[in-house]
Amino acid sequence: MPKLSIITINYNNVEGLKKTIESVVNQTSQDFEYLVIDGGSTDESVEIIKRYADKINYWISEADNGIYQAMNKGIVKATGDYCQFLNSGDYLMAPDVTAKMLDNMPDCSILYGNKIREINGKMQVERSFAGRQVTLFDMYVSTFFHAPAYIKKTLFDTYGLYDESLKIVSDWKFYLITIGLNNEKVVYRDIDLVWFDPNGISSTNKALDKQERKVVLEQVLPPNIRLDYEEFARDGQIMRRLKKSKWAWFMILNLYRLFFRVDKYL
Repeated sequence: MPKLSIITINYNNVEGLKKTIESVVNQTSQDFEYLVIDGGSTDESVEIIKRYADKINYWISEADNGIYQAMNKGIVKATGDYCQFLNSGDYLMAPDVTAKMLDNMPDCSILYGNKIREINGKMQVERSFAGRQVTLFDMYVSTFFHAPAYIKKTLFDTYGLYDESLKIVSDWKFYLITIGLNNEKVVYRDIDLVWFDPNGISSTNKALDKQERKVVLEQVLPPNIRLDYEEFARDGQIMRRLKKSKWAWFMILNLYRLFFRVDKYL
């Protein structure tokens, strides 16, 4: 049995798919299998898949009801201990990153590395939570990205597959339940693992993201916890806005000077 199942889902993204597949089939590790789930693409995606078919353990191209149904198809067919969802457009940063992640793997439910992406023309390394203890509140206000995470396959047996009624946040719902509410063990490795394509649906449809998150929170969290966290999140947003505002800091400084007379120490 392989340690890892890398699952790529794709729909009409032939250029992104080519980058993704090439980054996977060129890995030095032999401890993974590769599955490609295509949603019945009408571009040249299937031709690309066939080109690399000898290095793909399983692939299918048929219509589906969205990204989470496609991901669930991959989970059902996967035989690895862990699943990594590397969707078309995302790619592994170097040929040895899978080997590094799988080397002396710790006993954990989710192992994750770094995500790399471009922001304002600059490459940025994102170290989610940087190895600290992940809390329910972390999952309330944030999430893990799919691509740099290795998810133990047995978690899907315990908590179920992805909720296919959701279009964007089913992965976040899964993390909220497994990590936030059930304290599944998460381990971080400081390895630059994947390049993230910012053109996915979750990055471009913020309104739907917000709407679905609200529905999930009402389903999953007890009302008292949800109301408290809404207050915490609101306070956090206020502080972030104040930190970004030079005028706000000017006013705060002058209030301190007025009430505490700190100006005599400056």
